[in-house]
Order: sequence, then structure tokens, then C-alpha cells
Amino acid sequence: MGTERWLALGSLLALAGLLEGRLVGEEEAGFGECDKFFYAGTPPAGLATDSHVKICQRAEGAERFATLYSTRDRIPVYSAFRAPRPAPGGAEQRWLVEPQLDDPHSNLEEVINEAEAITSVNSLGSKQALNTDYLNSDYQRGQLYPFSLSSDLQMATFTLTNSAPMTQSFQERWYMNLNSLMDRALTPQCGSGEDLYILTGTVPSDFRVKDKVAVPEFVWLAACCAVPGGGWAMGFVKHTRNSDIIEDVMVKDLQKLLPFNPQLFQNNCGETEQDTEKMKKILEVVNQVQDEERMVQSQESSSPLSSTRSKRSALLPPEASEGSSSFLGKLMGFIATPFIKLFQLVYYLVVAILKNIVYLLWCVTKQVINGIESCLYRLGSATISYFIAIGEELVSIPWKVLKVMVRVIRAILRILCCLLKAICRVLSIPVRVLVDVATFPMYTMGAIPIVCKDIAVGLGGTVSLLFDTAFGTLGGLFQVVFSVFKRIGYQVALENSGEL
Repeated sequence: MGTERWLALGSLLALAGLLEGRLVGEEEAGFGECDKFFYAGTPPAGLATDSHVKICQRAEGAERFATLYSTRDRIPVYSAFRAPRPAPGGAEQRWLVEPQLDDPHSNLEEVINEAEAITSVNSLGSKQALNTDYLNSDYQRGQLYPFSLSSDLQMATFTLTNSAPMTQSFQERWYMNLNSLMDRALTPQCGSGEDLYILTGTVPSDFRVKDKVAVPEFVWLAACCAVPGGGWAMGFVKHTRNSDIIEDVMVKDLQKLLPFNPQLFQNNCGETEQDTEKMKKILEVVNQVQDEERMVQSQESSSPLSSTRSKRSALLPPEASEGSSSFLGKLMGFIATPFIKLFQLVYYLVVAILKNIVYLLWCVTKQVINGIESCLYRLGSATISYFIAIGEELVSIPWKVLKVMVRVIRAILRILCCLLKAICRVLSIPVRVLVDVATFPMYTMGAIPIVCKDIAVGLGGTVSLLFDTAFGTLGGLFQVVFSVFKRIGYQVALENSGEL
């Protein structure tokens, strides 16, 4: 129910506000200098709410890890770190607080002891959990980034913003799971571990310690190995119920289990280039860790001294916790091992059969649902297409009527035009006759001068011709006479000259 409550409230939450100092606002891209603890320098996306605050965990002037903290539930949403290495040894627990979480105007830039913060931080505990919230309760301060995985000598992991309420038994098994997975599965399959990015987080339940600090419904771990050409991504979930063991899941499936369905790694940690062989080897080790956890649970349930195990320190590695078990517990475990193995075999068979049955029912149900969805989709598509066609036809009726009316009007106008042309042609015949009759006198009167002119020109030509003929005849006769007399005179002249 806790996850459903988160999902229901997630749609009503706005983007996170600003906090001063080294608390980074949600509207910014990341955690500032602590972005180096995330794959590709990109924090998980989709977790921005009013109550989530980004913290770059610093100690002694250096960045140690990053935490997204919920001021409403007073537990971390997740802590991010990389390249985990075992701590050099045990350490005294000094639980620290984040000054700027309660007092944004504080000039303290790093985590400090709670006793020191009481006198220097205003409103201490208004937005984060304190040690007093865990006193006289059945819960311990369980670190999301355990000190046992850190090489941090400054103990920055002991800040309460990195802790969530856990029972003693659950805390021991959770730390045992983390150490086993890191040492035997995750780090060996990611080179030297320098390219290994880890996210550990919580999902709160409805139950709260002293009505303030939310108890996790389950805790989770997501690992991303960014080795070029050999990367991978894996997820793990562990419910806080004592009977549950750690479960391996794909990162995509883990994201669906978390509130707001975030994206934990950019591009799903290079999903297209992941090495499936390494992931198979990791799953083999995970199966061994699960078998060991089942065996420990069986030994605890069968041993009368199991109550004394709650006094072990949660900071010790799994090897130290195993060494402190009693001889009687080992003997009982040796005797009970065959029965446990038989029970495990029967359990695996029953689980496998149930899984296959559930998978078969799921496949059949999926096919039926897909068939129904396909039929409904086709029916809906056909219905929509039918109504769309009808609507198009109804919409086109006025346009078509208008087109018909325009065509009718055009035809009528053409007919009228033809009639007018015919009438004009019929009427043009008598009009021309009348025009010709009316213009005949004018044409006649206009032709009289021309005719008189032509007659005068003809008479003048005739007279001129007569004169030309008369004068030509007389001239010819005169020339004949003149030529005769000229010859006669010439001969006389010759005769007279002879006489001389």
C-alpha cells in the first residue's frame, strides 16, 4: 500500500523549491560537485517533489556521496556512490546531521555531530530525523550507503540523512547481502570497480516510528557498470518482512516498482551494449547468496539462541558475524541441512510449477485481452469511419446543391443570351434595308457632282483633243510647205553661184 500511496500522491506534488548552501534545488540539473557519483553525471530522473532535497554529502572538504532526502518521510529516497571498497576497520558510531536541511541560512557547509548542532542550528529536526526519533523503539538506524562498503575515514556515511529505520535482524541480513553482492558479484564483474555506479534506496510504508520517521516497505539497490564494451545493469529488492530474501530484478522492472516510475540511469546504463554473459554470472552468485540467506533463516528459526544475535554490530562484515555463531547453532545447522535441501528442492519445484501455471494463464489471458482489444479497436475504427463518411456526405450536401443551382442559373443565362442574339439578328435585316433606303437620296445627291465632274472632264478632253488634232494638222502642213520652199530656194542659190 505504501507504493500505491506514493503513486497517488505523486501526481499532486509540484517541483521542489530552493534550499540555500550546498543543498541543490530540484530545478537544477543535478547535485553539483556530487554528479560524479552518477552514471554519465546524470542523477535519476522523475523524482522531483516538494519534499525531496538533493544533498551533496561532504566531509573534511571533500565530496563523499550523494543523497536525495525526503523531508516529509525523514528518510533518504536514495544514496548514490561508486567504486565501493571495504573500510579499514570498525569505527565508533557518531551519528551526524545536515545543518542546512533544517536551517537554510546556516553557514555550516558539512555534516556535524547532533550534539554540536543543537546550539548552532535553528529549528533542528524540523525536516530531518534525529537520534531521539530512534530511542526506545524496535528500529535501528540502517545506512543506505553502509560504512562497511566505504573507504571513508571521516565516517560521512553515519549521517542520519543516509539512514532509515530497520529492525536489527533485517539490518544484519541487508548488510550481509550488500557485502556478498559487492565482493562476489558486482565488483568482480566490473573490472576494478572504478566504473561501478551504485544506487541504494527506500520506498516508505504507511507506518512511522513515533509518527515521524517512515519505516521502509522495502529497500532496493541498482548497479550500473560502465565498462566500455562490457557494461551491464542489475537491480535488487528486499522487503522488510523478515521472511523475505533479496530478489534480483532488471532495472526496468525495478523502476516500475518505485514511486513516480523514475529513470535510474541515463539511457538505462547503455542498454543496447550490455554484456549478457556477465549478467548471467552475477545471477549465479545471486542464487548462491539467496540460498545462504535461506539457510541462515532456517538456522535462526531452529536455534534457541537466535535472540542473542541481535547484539551483533551491523557494521561488521558477514565473515565476522558468521564467526560469532555458537557451536550448538552450527551442529543444529549441520543436522538440519539435508532437510533444508529437501525442503528447498520441493520449494523450487512448487514455485516452478506455480510460475509456469501463472505464466500460462497470463499468456492465455494476454491473448484473450489482445483479441478483445483488437476486435474493439476494429469495431471502433469501422464505426468512426462510418460516422466520418456520413458526416462528410451531410456536410457536402449544401455544397452540391449550391453547385447544381449555379449550373442551372448558368444554363438559363446561356439560353437568354442565345435568344437575344437571334432577336438581334432577325431585327438587323429590316434595319439595314431602312438604312439603305434612307441613305439612297443622300448617296444620289452626293453622286451628282461627281457625275457632272466626270462629264466636264470628258467634254474638256474632247475639246482638247480636237484642238490638238487641228493644230497638229496645220503644223504638219506648214512644215511640208516650208520644206518644199526651202529646197527650191537652195537650188536657185546654187544656180546663181555658178553663173558668177
